[in-house]
Amino acid sequence: MNAPAAIIGITVESASQAVSQLGFVVTPEVLSLIAKEVGEQSILSRAGGAPTFAVGMAHIISEIFNSRAMMAFWYHFAILFEALFILTAVDAGTRACRFMVQDLAGIVVPSIASNRSWIGNIIGTTVAVAGWGFFVYQGVIDPLGGINTLWPLFGIGNQMLASMALILGTVILFKMKKQRYAWVTIVPTLWLLITSLTAGWQKIFHENPKIGFLAQSNKYSVAMEQGTIIAPAKTLEDMHTIVFSNQINAVLCAFFMIVAVVMLLASFRVIYKALHASEPTVHEAEIVYENTSYEKASTDAQTSV
Repeated sequence: MNAPAAIIGITVESASQAVSQLGFVVTPEVLSLIAKEVGEQSILSRAGGAPTFAVGMAHIISEIFNSRAMMAFWYHFAILFEALFILTAVDAGTRACRFMVQDLAGIVVPSIASNRSWIGNIIGTTVAVAGWGFFVYQGVIDPLGGINTLWPLFGIGNQMLASMALILGTVILFKMKKQRYAWVTIVPTLWLLITSLTAGWQKIFHENPKIGFLAQSNKYSVAMEQGTIIAPAKTLEDMHTIVFSNQINAVLCAFFMIVAVVMLLASFRVIYKALHASEPTVHEAEIVYENTSYEKASTDAQTSV
């Protein structure tokens, strides 16, 4: 499902033969049956990860209820679920990125940092959308497909983000003088940091081109120097795209890892200060009213009481 047509062909017969050469037995009849059960004409070369996940989810749920007649329903339910997840993730990510861009730009031009600044909002949104739009475009034009280009980086980044959120939660517990509950966040934090940092290191430096970004980039670079084209690439331009995508992924993966480690080290300093403080050091910011009429109404209400 995630293999390009250049590798498995466009028919169930050619796909079955290609998979069989890898040591797995998948008959043309099975491929056709699965496509029919999920309500699709074909499941070949449906790269991107979403169709694969949806078929797997539909299969598992159908086995639980012992009814394959509902596979098409569960398949499209999973597709809808993934679409909503992607939309909300992109929406939240774009908004968070916009805030960070405006904050950084606000160091130079303070007016841009204000969320009331239309110019600042437009600049921040443009940078954020251009950022993830670039990676979507790279995934589309990459001969290896977006699933191989983007998904490993997304998975690592997603789990590192979770670990950083848990680090923040741990710090807050210590600052609230509730460190006896900190194990609730520390345990999953350690697990996520170990797994995501290990995965990140392997994705950058592993010598296997099928795993390491730099190894795969070097493989295609050497082939380009020799004038050799490696499938699924069809031209030297395709080869260059693969090299560039892997280099970008390696740099970003390293950046994610550095940010996570820096945040972890910074948390130790804050926790140390919190433990030596006699009172809780956590505090909430004062309320900032965005609407003056709301502020006036609230003040009038308090006066009446």
